[in-house]
Amino acid sequence: MRHFLDFEKPIAELEGKIEELRRTTDAGGIDVAEEIGRLGEKAQALLKTTYAKLSPWQKAQVARHPDRPHATDYIAALIQDFTPLAGDRAFADDAAVVGGMGRFRGRAVVVLGTERGHDTDSRVKHNFGMARPEGYRKARRLMELAGRFGMPILSFVDTSGAFPGIDAEARGQAEAIARSIEAGLDAPVPFIATIIGEGGSGGAIALAAADRIIMLEHAIYSVISPEGCASILWRDAAQAATAAEALKLTADDLRKLGLVDVVVPEPLGGAHRDAATVISALGDKIETLLTPLLALDGATLRARRRDKFLEMGRSGAL
Repeated sequence: MRHFLDFEKPIAELEGKIEELRRTTDAGGIDVAEEIGRLGEKAQALLKTTYAKLSPWQKAQVARHPDRPHATDYIAALIQDFTPLAGDRAFADDAAVVGGMGRFRGRAVVVLGTERGHDTDSRVKHNFGMARPEGYRKARRLMELAGRFGMPILSFVDTSGAFPGIDAEARGQAEAIARSIEAGLDAPVPFIATIIGEGGSGGAIALAAADRIIMLEHAIYSVISPEGCASILWRDAAQAATAAEALKLTADDLRKLGLVDVVVPEPLGGAHRDAATVISALGDKIETLLTPLLALDGATLRARRRDKFLEMGRSGAL
């Protein structure tokens, strides 16, 4: 059963009526095709109108949609012969960060992703995509492995942020994130990161210090969640919509500010309505961006990546 967001209630009502009419047709043989067609056109028009004027807070809700495709969906569709690798070789494995080796359109690559999970059991297993230090140390290990074997790195980011628990802090959460960012910046191979849902705080940039950063149309990317920002500034999480507006966290805002390189359009209504189409489009864009990077040597890649991140914030737009 399709999950609808609060601002999609008028669309939900129309699609509910369409489904009722279809059941009526199936049960009694009554021909209501004309009415179904009329309501379908109305629902599509309403969907188009609604998604043409989403506020930043509404975009945040779409980015967190429970049916949205997750990192493991992109990996399953885009990476052939994927072999997962586990553990940080220091403490434990962290299921919030998935990673391993495989082939992207014939080329050997190292793949990383933050995975939220699709149902209650998998969300608990993956800790809702919030990694502990061992997750970032695993990411660092795999990025260094990619450098040793000359394999490009692809990452798929979808996290509200690093896990803020006492155990994570005790094991050096901040240091682990910093080392992961360092490994990304220092990788002597092409690195392409995609924000597929929510890119939150250092937990996101730990897997996104890349040559090229892609965002999906309705993804968000920010130093803090709207709720967290509202709690700090106004001591009221109900001000999240106001905070979302101020944070400039949408793909369009970040592209204008030069913090991401490419925005990939999503199907009407969001990636969750047609996952196959958005995954295919992202695969094409990754291939397009990866090809010229393959011609560059490690020193050039590192120097350009360093310059790219140092340049952020110097623009008058910021």
